[in-house]
Amino acid sequence: MDYEGDDIERTALQYADAITYSDQDVDDQLFARLKQHFSEDEIVELTTFIAWENCSSKFNRALRVESQNLWRRGDA
Repeated sequence: MDYEGDDIERTALQYADAITYSDQDVDDQLFARLKQHFSEDEIVELTTFIAWENCSSKFNRALRVESQNLWRRGDA
């Protein structure tokens, strides 16, 4: 995907995609870029948050939990 924003944001979003999509992986190059912007503790925290959101999404989808309309594409 193409991301707008600064390199830190792009790197974090690419990392989230690599974790989220089962046909992708966090390659060495992406992880090296991640380490340029984040400490080890921050990488663990970011990974935890991404994993939690993925788990929550799967859980809600499986149980047919409807959207609470807390976010819409294009909201700032």
